[in-house]
Amino acid sequence: MKKRLCLASILSLILCLFAVPVSAEGKKMVIGDTTFNSENWEETIDPHRTYNGWPCIRYGVGETLVHYTDTMELEPWLATSWENDGNLTWTITLRDGVKFSSGRDMDAESVKQCFEHLLENHDRAPGDTKIDTMEADGQILTITTSEPNPALIYYLGDPYGCIIDVDASDFETGIAVGTGPYVAVDMVTDDHLTLVPNENYWNGQPKLDELTIRTISDGDTLSFALQAGDIDAAYGMAYEAYPNFENPGYQFSGIQTSRAFFGSMNMESPIIQDPAVRKAIALGIDKAGFVAVLLDGHGVVGNGAFPDGFSTFGGENITTETYDPEAAKAVLEEAGWVDADGDGIREKDGVNLVIRWLTYPSRQELPLLAESAQASLKQIGIDVDINCTANRRQFLADMTSWDIYASALVTAPSGDPQYFFTTSCLPGMSYNFGAYENEHVNDLIAQLATEFDTTKRAQLAIELQQAILDDNAYVFCSFLQMNMISKANVSNWTAHACDYYEVSVDLDIN
Repeated sequence: MKKRLCLASILSLILCLFAVPVSAEGKKMVIGDTTFNSENWEETIDPHRTYNGWPCIRYGVGETLVHYTDTMELEPWLATSWENDGNLTWTITLRDGVKFSSGRDMDAESVKQCFEHLLENHDRAPGDTKIDTMEADGQILTITTSEPNPALIYYLGDPYGCIIDVDASDFETGIAVGTGPYVAVDMVTDDHLTLVPNENYWNGQPKLDELTIRTISDGDTLSFALQAGDIDAAYGMAYEAYPNFENPGYQFSGIQTSRAFFGSMNMESPIIQDPAVRKAIALGIDKAGFVAVLLDGHGVVGNGAFPDGFSTFGGENITTETYDPEAAKAVLEEAGWVDADGDGIREKDGVNLVIRWLTYPSRQELPLLAESAQASLKQIGIDVDINCTANRRQFLADMTSWDIYASALVTAPSGDPQYFFTTSCLPGMSYNFGAYENEHVNDLIAQLATEFDTTKRAQLAIELQQAILDDNAYVFCSFLQMNMISKANVSNWTAHACDYYEVSVDLDIN
């Protein structure tokens, strides 16, 4: 006897024959990122706190008034034009038709409110921008600075300059409401961020229905996740894992950046206070070997604070110590550092020449740099004691616990040289971890901060690099060649020179 098909079975068969092959859950994508974590001061996407502006802008939530090209030139973004009167006053014209994801119109009053909140809460923005007063009139924002500040418009392109709706943002949870193509709906620090399309986006329709950023701080885990298909793209992949993805199933997007891997000398350390020790360290680190061998060529040797060929103030314009172990040995011998007991480590006045090297693991280059420095400095009689820890903040706060701090920093995030010197070389500033102070350097920075002429600014930047290198207060080892890896079915996930922009309205997966 023939069985009858029930109505539900017939309907099911029809749906199978004619259904459109689209997931009921929509188009989803997952990105694995080694840097979205509290270790990197990226705990949330609130741009008004520490360095949380980076994930805010990277993941498509926030946008700034200006945008940087891959040649690090300014171009309009949320602002269409800007001008300075040659002194204190800036007039900024905002783009029409932009809405926050909350639905609120972006006008001069909302941007003024955003910057007021930024100045009240951020550690670097007040000193960087020197904003004194602001006036809002429709789409015109007028800013008056407390002193001439030629770098203001560059600073407003920093991730902390993301324009957010202060009234709609949740500063308790750290979820900001911006003008970008995506909206954050869920976030767990050190784990993940979930994003959905901004239905009010002003510059096109986002392609994804859901985007997840997964924090994967371990390089091996990141590699396995991409190979297994648990994620669709990866930022911060370990170099040794690259061969796993050099096949048609994956694609690379790479570019040279101004992210420097460098050591800051602790000028309060008795051993580091010896200029002969600092010079010997600078002579004794094999930068070229580090890049060629441990980075497998995925980087550029550092001379100064900026890469060679970078604008008009790149590293080729200054003179620095190059690898010369014999010269390093002679410098130490002359200063009285000798290996009297024959154990391979020099000593002076009963003190062994031991350098405590502090660094952290989330930037894969840094543990490798520590390993390279340890090997090359041992050849000249310096023992390197490595402390590679995610808890580096605790040690940085104790100036008696370290001698050299090796870190990663984008030295020219806006294409202008002022940022590095004001954050890293002035006493008391946020990145001057080693308490470096030089009166001549301070004077040059003060000149740079008020000089509007671009040629003179470049010359001052060269003089500043030379001054800090003459002190051997910093050792610039290499610059990042950034590569982002994704599956072949991902489109428009592109590396950029400033390292700010990752998720755009055009990001897509097939």
